[in-house]
Amino acid sequence: MKVSLLQMQIKLGDFTSNQATIHRLIEKSMENKPDIIALPEMWNVGFFPRPLNEYADPNGEKCQSFLSNLAKQYNVNIVGGSIARITDKQLYNTNYTFDRSGNLVASYDKIHLFSPAKEDKLFTAGNKYVVFELDGIRCAVIICYDLRFCELVRSLTVQNVDLLFIPAAWPIERKMHWEILSQARAIENQCFVAAINGSGRFHKFHLCGNSMLINPWGKILEKATEAESIIVAELNLQLLQEIRSSINVFHDRRPDLYFK
Repeated sequence: MKVSLLQMQIKLGDFTSNQATIHRLIEKSMENKPDIIALPEMWNVGFFPRPLNEYADPNGEKCQSFLSNLAKQYNVNIVGGSIARITDKQLYNTNYTFDRSGNLVASYDKIHLFSPAKEDKLFTAGNKYVVFELDGIRCAVIICYDLRFCELVRSLTVQNVDLLFIPAAWPIERKMHWEILSQARAIENQCFVAAINGSGRFHKFHLCGNSMLINPWGKILEKATEAESIIVAELNLQLLQEIRSSINVFHDRRPDLYFK
């Protein structure tokens, strides 16, 4: 399984320009023949222009059509990061994932909204998580701030998730947290992690980049710098069984004692 992460420089409030960037990067990425391409958080408008309801995609229709067509055109699975979506006057931070035929296989609304940036004042939080398959591999998506909530990730990985995608708009001030938490989620849940950050600045908001592909031992297979870039790695799925059989944390869990 070959996975490619597109760490793109997102232009605030400029959907047309961001579309063009994605198309350019996907075309470049396909030179490596990836099975899955993944995008960062809020790629359609950035994090986030005001008033956001004037920039958000109504019902996510434009972004769905755009990503579906790209998946079909290039015969590649696309984990579509996340977008600002507006439905019934409510804003959502939404992921859409498409298979090689351009079919929508999963959608997920960000559950944990980042209150220090007042994301919780603008957006409506999601209330369910989703597990899906791409080329027969069990996958899941969480978005940015969700990374800090280990309970959410464990709720996903007890359902045999092998590959966790984490699209984000993570700032440079907390780069260390981004790196350590992403590796921790891989290690404690014995899964591959694809952590996809954006690149560049939105006014005073400086994204740290440093997208990563991490194996279940916590080893970073590939890592970006702060600049716009494409990283790709082959995931050795056989490693999952080796690790889970040698240190079987899922067998040894004691959920009957937790959260009492």
